[in-house]
Amino acid sequence: MIATKFLIAGPLSRAQLGIQIRAHLDASLARLGTVHVELYYQHRVPDSIPVEDVAAVMGELIAEGRILGWGQSQATEEQIRRAHAIAPLTAIQSEYSMMERMFEKDVIPACEELGIGFVPFSPLASGFLSGKVTANDTYTGDDVRRVITRFRKDNIRANQPLLDLLAAFAKEKSATPAQISLAWMLHKKNFIVPIPGSRRIERIEENLGAADVGLTHEEFARIEAELAKIEMHGNRTDEDIARLRHMD
Repeated sequence: MIATKFLIAGPLSRAQLGIQIRAHLDASLARLGTVHVELYYQHRVPDSIPVEDVAAVMGELIAEGRILGWGQSQATEEQIRRAHAIAPLTAIQSEYSMMERMFEKDVIPACEELGIGFVPFSPLASGFLSGKVTANDTYTGDDVRRVITRFRKDNIRANQPLLDLLAAFAKEKSATPAQISLAWMLHKKNFIVPIPGSRRIERIEENLGAADVGLTHEEFARIEAELAKIEMHGNRTDEDIARLRHMD
């Protein structure tokens, strides 16, 4: 499946919006060497552009066969419902992991109700849930972890109970902490499809192995019960990225 994304800032008229989205799509199709993409994401959903206008353009592109489906990234429940009423959404892509569960309150239930896939990015919390992070690690240059607050030394120490939980289940299931994290997510809902990082082949192989780590309902319930007791320290990645832009 080919999926790509576009980023549009407003305010724009409906006509201007259509022109810009089509220009972005033309460029993507040329780079990809294809005549259509299966999934076209709106990368972030700004308040400055009505979601209904974007959805209308997406509906046109679907009718023309240039895209087969469309999605939103980091949308609210309200934005999802408004957009879906104009042109049915295929998927919602947002940050989601054991450390960031805010979308369980409204977005994931809305996706389940409306038949929309939910695609978590950063399902391993930028590698934090791999269990390999230590308070002595440092991050420089363009490594985004230098600004993500969960990687501060004090927060790493404060979040140790979560890492201990993952380590315990990893030992019990002969798996890695990362695989337990992904197995937990895969067990939750069948329409949740995480997209962990894929820069290194060994990480890809490890992440794929999570599909073979079957959690029983009792094991899943135990993890959920323990997670409910753990306070997470550090901001959402998006909040920290926004701070980074201001810093740079």
